[in-house]
Amino acid sequence: MLQKLKHFFSIGPVFAYFFRVFTKDKDGKYPHSFNLKMMHGINKISIVMFLICVIIMVTRCASR
Repeated sequence: MLQKLKHFFSIGPVFAYFFRVFTKDKDGKYPHSFNLKMMHGINKISIVMFLICVIIMVTRCASR
């Protein structure tokens, strides 16, 4: 039971995707299509916007 719960809350693949989306696929290991490229582009924009917003929120909270 504990092993299933641990596997359910595993976030390793999520962080792996965050780092993989900003690098080029040199091995040809992942499929290439126009839709996938657009999805990765939108994900890059949303990750950067999220990080900027977190930085702004932390600085506003720290300056109070």
